[in-house]
Amino acid sequence: MSTVDTAQRVRTQRGWCWYDWANSVFPTSVTTVFGSLYLTEIAANAATADTTRNGPNPCPANLAGNTDKLRDCDISALGLDFPAGSLWGYLLSLATVIQVLIVPLMGAIADRSTNKKPLLAAFAFGGSLATIAMAAVSGTNWQLGVILFTLGNIGYGTSVVIYYSFLHEIATADERDAVSARGWAFGYLGSGLALAIQLAIYLAREPLGITAGNAAQIAFVLSGIWWAAFTLIPLRRLPAGGGPSARPTDHSGSVLTDGFRELRATLRDAKAYPLTLAFLGTYLLYTDGISTVANVSAQYGSEELHFEADVLITTILIVQFVAFFGGVLHGLLARRVGAKKTIMISLGVWVVVIGFAYFVQAGQAIQFYTLAGGIGLVLGGTNALSRSLFSQMVPAGKEAQYFSVYEMGERATSWLGPLLFAGMASATGSYRYAIISLVVFFAAGLILMYFVPVRRAIAAAGNTEPAVL
Repeated sequence: MSTVDTAQRVRTQRGWCWYDWANSVFPTSVTTVFGSLYLTEIAANAATADTTRNGPNPCPANLAGNTDKLRDCDISALGLDFPAGSLWGYLLSLATVIQVLIVPLMGAIADRSTNKKPLLAAFAFGGSLATIAMAAVSGTNWQLGVILFTLGNIGYGTSVVIYYSFLHEIATADERDAVSARGWAFGYLGSGLALAIQLAIYLAREPLGITAGNAAQIAFVLSGIWWAAFTLIPLRRLPAGGGPSARPTDHSGSVLTDGFRELRATLRDAKAYPLTLAFLGTYLLYTDGISTVANVSAQYGSEELHFEADVLITTILIVQFVAFFGGVLHGLLARRVGAKKTIMISLGVWVVVIGFAYFVQAGQAIQFYTLAGGIGLVLGGTNALSRSLFSQMVPAGKEAQYFSVYEMGERATSWLGPLLFAGMASATGSYRYAIISLVVFFAAGLILMYFVPVRRAIAAAGNTEPAVL
């Protein structure tokens, strides 16, 4: 391979990593931080408005203006009444269900396309526009927020599946772990930087003469622009999306019909790769633990450890920036000992981190920051290497479809960890027992990963085995 070819491949790989930088702002800033706070506030405003209606009202008029109480008052949708404070949880569930229905089909269509870049652009720019439009949500119009967030979530989920499918085309078997880890680390750095800017605006809202709601609206606009602007880099550098694995599209039917046919064939043929499915099942187990820890850590810090918002905000930023270094470290380690061993080491560290979380004392911010550093160290790297390792086990030409199953499986099982956490908290009355119960996901994942014959799985999929695994 010539020096020119090597330089071009490296440039393409760096361009691919930029989409991690671009899209990570959506799950971090929009989903984790500002979306839940803002849309819950809008729903509470709707509950306030309900206090002025004539007739029976579940929300007494003397609660108007008391937002915390109003979050327990009902809002209505499709003839159903539910507390305003429950809106975000229901919305996340709805968005997940819609993704499960749409993303696999889009993955099948992408695999039948000889140029995946227009699809990547359409969903990335569509999601970013929906994110920007969320700034228009105000007053009591939470319904518009639901629609726009759902559209943004579809854009994010579908574009990520298409983006993952390029990894097989731009990196050799021996390069893939390092490229995936670099991209994941880069994503945490980008989303951390964007979040730091947005939180700076939020914390300085009084001197700037804006409200907390205005700060959230600015965050939506900045997130959408960030996502769209940095997407231009991978769109310029990535190949058309065919590469060695692309297959000519059969024009015997419409694109949609062909997509459904391809998806059915993939689901039917997946049983021919039981070792790939074994790895996927193991991944779904421990990634549920990872996402649960990420989602409940703020609640643990607030409810059990009694930290104020400034400590929780600092903790979020620590996790984001340490995750960058953790991702890079995972890539370097995988180069020496292989992806499978590195994932197992990472899962062992997760067990130690969760054990440490149980012993963090209330009010001890330094201990909580140390915990955040431990989470950040393994948060991105574990998933990054799982992504690259799974790409090795996917049959050529089916990358987007299998990654759609990968993503949707992750979402379809994401209720297990929160259910265990909530159940333990309710049964014991302590979030400490709830957090320590999550060790089971990492311990079981570590044991199962030991028994997954990943080299045989790669060979069974017809792919070249990396030198170190």
